[in-house]
Amino acid sequence: MSSLLKVDNEIKTKVDAFRERITAEAEDLVANFFPKKLLELDHFLKVSVPWMLLKFISGTLEHLLPCAQEPIINIVELKEIHSDINLTVPDPILLSNLHDGLDSQNAKKRKLEDGDVEDKVTGTKVFVMPGGMMKSNGNLVDLIEKVKPEIRTLIEKCNTVKMWVQLLIPRIEDGNNFGVSIQEETVAELRTVEGEAASYLDQISRYYITRAKLVSKIAKYPHVEDYRRTVTEIDEKEYISLKIIVSELRNQYVALHDMILKNIEKIKRPRSSNAEALY
Repeated sequence: MSSLLKVDNEIKTKVDAFRERITAEAEDLVANFFPKKLLELDHFLKVSVPWMLLKFISGTLEHLLPCAQEPIINIVELKEIHSDINLTVPDPILLSNLHDGLDSQNAKKRKLEDGDVEDKVTGTKVFVMPGGMMKSNGNLVDLIEKVKPEIRTLIEKCNTVKMWVQLLIPRIEDGNNFGVSIQEETVAELRTVEGEAASYLDQISRYYITRAKLVSKIAKYPHVEDYRRTVTEIDEKEYISLKIIVSELRNQYVALHDMILKNIEKIKRPRSSNAEALY
C-alpha cells in the first residue's frame, strides 16, 4: 500500500492514536456507560412524588436533600403540571351596528360605500401584557431542561460508537462478508437512533412555538375559554411526550447495549482469517 499511496509518518501516528482513543472510548461506552445510563433513566421514570410535595421539599429541606430540586417525570395526576395563565378577562365592550349615530338606512349605505364587509369584532389590540412577560409553564420547562441533555448525550455517544464500528470494517473483498454485514447493520441501527434522538429536539421546539401562538390568541381574545383550555391540553400532551421520550432513550440504550454485546465477536473480528486487515 505504501507504494500506491504515500502517507506522512507523523500524520499516520496521529491517526493511529485517534483510532486507539476512539476504540477505548467506544468499548467503555458499550461495556459501562450504556448499562449505567439505562438504569439511571429507568429509575428516573419510576420515581413518583406529587409535584406540590416536591416544591415543599425543595423550599424547606434544600440543604438536606439536594436531589429534591430534580424534576419528577412520573407525576400522580396531570393537573399537577398545569400553570396559571396570567391574563385577566377585561370588561366587555358593547359595540353598536350604527356608524357615528347614523340611522340604520344611512349606516347601511355608508357600509356599502366603504366596502367594509368584515366583522366588527376583531379582538383586543395587545400592546403589552398587563402582568408583564407571560411566563412559560415552569414545571415543563424544568422537565425539558432535564431531558434535553439526555438527548444530546445519546446522540454524541452513538456517534462515537458508530465511528468505532466503521473503523473496524475491513477492506472490501469477495466472500466471507457475513461479519461485515453485521457491522453494517450495527452502524445502520446507531444512525437510526441518532436521527430519532434529533427529532425529539424538534418536537420540543414545536411545543414552545405552538404554545406561544395559543397564548397570543388568549391575549387577543381573552373571553374565549377554549383557547385557555387548549393551552392546558398542549401542556399535558407535552408532558406525556416527554415521558415517552425518556422511555425511548432508555429503550435505545438497552437495545444498543444488547445488540452490540450479542454480536461483539463479529463486530470486532468480522473475518477470522483476515484479522490483520481490521487495523
